[in-house]
Amino acid sequence: MPKIYQSDPYFAKQKRYAIIVARYNATITDKLLDGAVQTLLQAGVADDCIDVFPVPGAWEIPVVVRHLIFSGRYSAVICLGAVIRGETTHDEHINRQVSLSLGALSLWTGLPILFGVLTVQNLEQALQRAGGTQGNKGAECAAAALEMVGLLPKIPTQLTTLGENFQSAVNSLFGSTPPPSPFTKPPMPDGQ
Repeated sequence: MPKIYQSDPYFAKQKRYAIIVARYNATITDKLLDGAVQTLLQAGVADDCIDVFPVPGAWEIPVVVRHLIFSGRYSAVICLGAVIRGETTHDEHINRQVSLSLGALSLWTGLPILFGVLTVQNLEQALQRAGGTQGNKGAECAAAALEMVGLLPKIPTQLTTLGENFQSAVNSLFGSTPPPSPFTKPPMPDGQ
């Protein structure tokens, strides 16, 4: 029988979580935020272990994630936003860049970064995914964050070592220069 590694909910509830939420389309993102916070609290995460970082829109989420990684304070980052298709292709550019940036940051650092940015055709679809008939993507991301935080420490060391084939694949997708280590602080402007 195969060995199955299970997430440890007790471990996960003792950790600190960051939630980045876009203010753009706040009628949607406020509901996503409420779903995420309630899910964490119901799992037993202490109120003072949940930090919320509002940003203007989805575009600004990745840069805040990067700073949170450098802080070394968080076990997972939950990213919430709503990009609704308009009359131009602007939404496609936002969605592509935000999703690629968050994926790259998560792969390079090993930090669970949850993608709760709705990419929908219209307001009705967004409402259905923010507590309507399609559930609440914020709550789903918080549940996934808890599971990942409880699972990653259980992975045996030899399984976390990057093999040459995997490293080549990552390099071909994101380039060969990784972002700075999440365990060192970025340089401050003007020598601060």
